[in-house]
Amino acid sequence: MPTFNPSRLRVARKRRLLNKTRFAEAIGVDLRTVTGYERGEYEPSPATLALIARALRFPAGFFAGGELHEPAPTTASFRSLARMSAANREAALASGALAFLLIDWIEQRLTLPAPDLPDLREENPEAAAMTLRQQWGLGERPIRNMVHLLESKGVRVFSMFEDTAEVDAFSLWRATTPFVFLNTMKSAEQSRFDAAHELGHLVLHRHGGAPTGREAEHEANRFASAFLMPRGSVFAVAPVFPNLDRLIELKRQWIVSVAAVAYRLHALGLLTDWHYARLCIEIGERGYRTNEPRSAQREMSQLLPKVFSAFRDEGITLSNIAAELQIEAEEIDKLVFQLMLVSLQGGATVGTIPSRRAFLQIVK
Repeated sequence: MPTFNPSRLRVARKRRLLNKTRFAEAIGVDLRTVTGYERGEYEPSPATLALIARALRFPAGFFAGGELHEPAPTTASFRSLARMSAANREAALASGALAFLLIDWIEQRLTLPAPDLPDLREENPEAAAMTLRQQWGLGERPIRNMVHLLESKGVRVFSMFEDTAEVDAFSLWRATTPFVFLNTMKSAEQSRFDAAHELGHLVLHRHGGAPTGREAEHEANRFASAFLMPRGSVFAVAPVFPNLDRLIELKRQWIVSVAAVAYRLHALGLLTDWHYARLCIEIGERGYRTNEPRSAQREMSQLLPKVFSAFRDEGITLSNIAAELQIEAEEIDKLVFQLMLVSLQGGATVGTIPSRRAFLQIVK
């Protein structure tokens, strides 16, 4: 039985934003040795493994587990890839590998909603947003909670508590299951737009097809804008010559940023180029790009509390889950909107947890 898994070392190192050189210095070995560990050419000694566990803040048992599915950069769509460092991108993808580990563990015990996302690669973003609204029975009404909606359609939504503005959000398909990761340090309105943006990637691009780069980001932005603010409802309430205070009132209807409202009105030809430019300047002058006026309440998962409640009823605690996965409880909590410390406190004995399956439903 293997006692060391190279893929787990790679994931843990990247999760801690360490390159190989800095990691080698942290554990007192040379760069070639670290490369050998990660290639599986040889294993660290027990003493070195203890140093690795301490440096990376993962239990030593984590490095002896099975192969991890680590998302590749080419399979994920990032909301802010152009301004993201390679280290931050790799750390975010490493969090995806840990989310896969957690969701696999959960799905051995619970049946979660099946994915219900159509392939809309043949449609333009505006038409795709309308098609998806029709298929999901949303009509023209505002979407009250994007996270709940995504979860109800089988998207696995996780949080990122990244201490950087570089990492907004990212999404990917893992086989037939869609995933979205949201940075919870942003405003509620920005996070909702990020969720809709990543939904656009999931249905328009399927990660790996054309278009890519800036064109794909532009399409996802157009999709998100149209999905959150459908054309018909915008035309029904749009003023003839809105000022910024009027836009602040309108943003509350669709729960988007004031900048997003201005963008949508301009895209639909309801603002001239000059008027839109003036509003953008005023938005910046008032500081609304970083401090959203009359901000909404942050959206949280509906699915994950139900998951944790089901586990709590079975006597399964945070300590149980962390021990089974060989991951620190804090690391898991960062993936699940910091819900576990609230939902799964307790002192049950750590041990093997049964795999009895139950079915969970959520409502949008």
